[in-house]
Amino acid sequence: MKVFISWSGDRSKKVAELLDDWIQCVIQAVNPWMSSKDIDRGALWFTEITDQLANTSIGIVCLTKENKNKPWILFEAGALAKGLSSNRVCTFLIDLVATDLENPLAQFNHTFPEKESVWELARTINISLKENALKESVLLKVFETYWPQFEKDFKEIISTTPETEVVVKREDNDIMLDVLTTVRMLDKRIRNIEGSPEKIIGQRNEREILRRERMTADAAKRNIIEYLEKEIPEDVIINLLSEEGVPKHFIRQEIGRQLRKEEPDER
Repeated sequence: MKVFISWSGDRSKKVAELLDDWIQCVIQAVNPWMSSKDIDRGALWFTEITDQLANTSIGIVCLTKENKNKPWILFEAGALAKGLSSNRVCTFLIDLVATDLENPLAQFNHTFPEKESVWELARTINISLKENALKESVLLKVFETYWPQFEKDFKEIISTTPETEVVVKREDNDIMLDVLTTVRMLDKRIRNIEGSPEKIIGQRNEREILRRERMTADAAKRNIIEYLEKEIPEDVIINLLSEEGVPKHFIRQEIGRQLRKEEPDER
């Protein structure tokens, strides 16, 4: 089974070479393939990539701060994604974290230079062998045997290769677009906080209705007290006030409250 390893730049190339050797030691049935020349200096070789993808099951893209936005890294990653399912394309983040990546690279499975993460990469490659795959217990023993050497060599590569990050100058249009987006977002938040004109009018109308309801309730209470003092029957009071729009349950409740006030204290 073939594993396609993509790289660009000195640090990326050294890690790709390390993966090339190490994978063959851990899983001997695998045949890694590396591009023979730096992607940045390579010619258009889509046909070569297509030919290699014919028998490729896994693609590994060795990413660094220097090459993450390089056109040819993106080109090869796109070719891999087109030829393989997305879960078969793995990005090996050499000196990056996941949040450093943007699409399309952000959509792939990320492998970090840590034991647990590289183990998952080894398992993924082994599973792709299907009937030729090693038993996981055997794979684990082999992995444990070769991991210390991988870790040592990887650290040496990081310490001996310069870390360079290409700063991409942003276009004025991009900056203005960000500013415009931010201003619109803030304007929307302010509108949500303060409320739209329609919402404000609605709130005012609601307050006016509540004020009128309080006035109606107070007037109804005064009328109930006056009718009770004149000894008008309860059912008549209910009929009179309900015709004026006062709820019957409110009238009954207030009549009962007023009558309880008039009851003598027998203590």
